[in-house]
Amino acid sequence: MNARILGVLIILLAVLGGGALLVRQQTASQPPADTVKLGQPLLKDLQAAAVAAIVIRQPKGSLTIAKQGERWTIAERDGFPADFDKVRDFVIKAISLKVGQSETLSEQDRTRLNLDGSGTAVEFLGADAKLLARIALGRKYFKVQPDNPDQAKGDGRYVALPDDPQRALVVADPLAQASALSADWVSKSAIAADKVKSLEVRHAGGGVWKIERSADNADWKLAGAQASEKLDVSKANIAAYTFTKLELADVAPKGTKAEDSGLAEPTVVTATTLDGVTYAVKVGKIEGENYYATIAVAGEPKPEGKDAAERLKAIRERLPREQALAGYTLLIPKFKLEDVLKKRAELLAAKEPAKK
Repeated sequence: MNARILGVLIILLAVLGGGALLVRQQTASQPPADTVKLGQPLLKDLQAAAVAAIVIRQPKGSLTIAKQGERWTIAERDGFPADFDKVRDFVIKAISLKVGQSETLSEQDRTRLNLDGSGTAVEFLGADAKLLARIALGRKYFKVQPDNPDQAKGDGRYVALPDDPQRALVVADPLAQASALSADWVSKSAIAADKVKSLEVRHAGGGVWKIERSADNADWKLAGAQASEKLDVSKANIAAYTFTKLELADVAPKGTKAEDSGLAEPTVVTATTLDGVTYAVKVGKIEGENYYATIAVAGEPKPEGKDAAERLKAIRERLPREQALAGYTLLIPKFKLEDVLKKRAELLAAKEPAKK
């Protein structure tokens, strides 16, 4: 090999070595793949105004929350209203999520983090049912492992996206609202029957009682009271107050049979207000900590007094929503009705001991 060829080889080696060094330096200056998404929005293309439905799937069931006009409704509960604030907050929270941690996901990790289908899948759909975004939600993330992870709130959650299924991400919110249970989404408002004038209870097993008063500040009277019976006014007030803000726990699935819910032979509670509205609540069996029930609203409101116009406006605003409850079998918390469902004897004041 002559000196000329040897010189050319030396120059080529120097050039190649320098190029390799340059590539290595450029590669070292780039952030690792796991940190590229850190701090970026998780669902960067999702816009609140475009969301028309939310589908939540879990191993034991699924739930579809769809927008109908200005309302959000639950498809699996025959279009019963969903809690607007909860839906809005969930969408805003999803859009605000940012990636706080990113790591490669093995099949073993996928199972351990419940990102294998044993967790929760959430889909955001547009008005044309077009998929806008999909996210898989796994286990809650903890900075420090608690004694009882199931009960602890969590510092965040492990998630995965369909376009990068081999990567587990962590967001700084446990997303507890992502539930396929209708009870976690239904609008809990039932009726607001203030200024109750009369309240009658007809128990399914027999027994009837009725309390009434002539004005808002008048004393309650027990209908048909014997000379030896004295109404406990505080108990009457509490029973009537129940209707000023009666709330729901859930809505039963469509097709729930009256025989199964106890509504074939219900206890009937009828409350009539001084404003002229009548509320009839039929109460059936206990299901867990809730009663099956139906609610019917009738009457033309005719409030009187100096604030009549203001009260009439408030009643007319809520009356359509209250009347719409008639098409559903509802679940009302037991503690909300226990003061109403008392037996007649329980409404009476304790008798004073005989003087010696």
